[in-house]
Amino acid sequence: MKTFDEIIPAIKEVLAEKRAELVALNGHRLIINRDLNGYVRILADESLDGDINIQSIVDAIKIKLEGRVPDVMPVLYDDSETIEQSIRQNPHFEIEGYPQVMVVDRTLFESDANKRTDTVATSVPRIVFYSIKGGVGRSTALSAAAWSFAEMGKRVLVLDMDLESPGITSSLLSTERMPMYGIADWLVEDLTDNGNAVIDNIMSLSDLSINGEIWVAPAHGKNVGEYVEKLGRAWMPKVASFEQRTPWYERLNLLIADLEERIHPDVLLIDSRAGIDEISIACLTCLQADTLLLFAMDSAQTWNGYQILFDYWRQHSMASDIREHLQVVGALIPETGRTEYLSNLWEHSWKLFAEKLYDEIPSGANDADAFNFDISDSSAPHAPWLINWNRGFNAQYNHSDIFKQEAIVSLIKSTFNDFVTSLKDVIQWK
Repeated sequence: MKTFDEIIPAIKEVLAEKRAELVALNGHRLIINRDLNGYVRILADESLDGDINIQSIVDAIKIKLEGRVPDVMPVLYDDSETIEQSIRQNPHFEIEGYPQVMVVDRTLFESDANKRTDTVATSVPRIVFYSIKGGVGRSTALSAAAWSFAEMGKRVLVLDMDLESPGITSSLLSTERMPMYGIADWLVEDLTDNGNAVIDNIMSLSDLSINGEIWVAPAHGKNVGEYVEKLGRAWMPKVASFEQRTPWYERLNLLIADLEERIHPDVLLIDSRAGIDEISIACLTCLQADTLLLFAMDSAQTWNGYQILFDYWRQHSMASDIREHLQVVGALIPETGRTEYLSNLWEHSWKLFAEKLYDEIPSGANDADAFNFDISDSSAPHAPWLINWNRGFNAQYNHSDIFKQEAIVSLIKSTFNDFVTSLKDVIQWK
């Protein structure tokens, strides 16, 4: 029996054997559905059900798949709208070299993380702070950016989307200022059309709002309630009927649009869930962010993780859509061995982008439109924005009061000044 990872290669082998016969599909598409358990089923338009020639081709493909992949379910002929609905609601990708064959993955949370969505138009710059793993200073950098922008007189909206490991809120809100509810509450209540019960008490103004404003929508509010039980429901699609299912990221975009309409922020900063799963990837691809900050430390774990992420985008034809929005952030640059560390960080970052996301330019060619950057190009997405490890700052960083202490303010400026300046330039504030 083949494993899950061998399903796609096995499908390609079978399709190669049947390449000539596939021409008979004449524009019709075969769907290969992988269900939640990894079982495979071939779906085809019901209009093909009476075509003996095509039926024989589809049956032959099914027979050849049996024994090569986990259990192959009977062929299902369904109406075209139901098939298209399944494609829209789930991650999907074409088999390379076979445009008439598409793989559709049924996943638990129906997060179609392989596309950038434009469900809600927005003029507010959106920045996602993301990392493969926690503990790399991602949330700290977001807090420093929010404080710095507020010091400039800007109105900042911060979303704590790391629902499973919330933390940024404690850096920006005192206990007394915590709102009654959080993002998890709204996602759960919205499933039963009860979002209005919490929407007015889902964000609060930070204690750090002096020249400008920092509004924070935490993962959970002062009334934590049954948080674990809520997390088991927060990422679910909202189901009105079989034909009308709204995935969590579309629901979240509606919430964000509501919050933006209420306070009219100059920028939205999103603290993403860390890791590599459909929810984390959807935070990068489905929240209409202008800039996606990829926090990185020079370690095998970091680069292996980003390689998996980039490979996912390549397989799902996302590379060309997502790559222009990416920016690597070199986090917690060590105080000792700095020169060698930076050299390795820069080289490993470039190698990853060059192999996975940059266009290949044949020797001697001069393609000005190609998305390709030299290793030394400091304007490239692989060129890390640097955040230095600062012993004094990290030793004292534990709650929002630090931003009010003169000595710490100086440390914040020295530690995050270059990072904040680069981010400000991307936002293009005057």
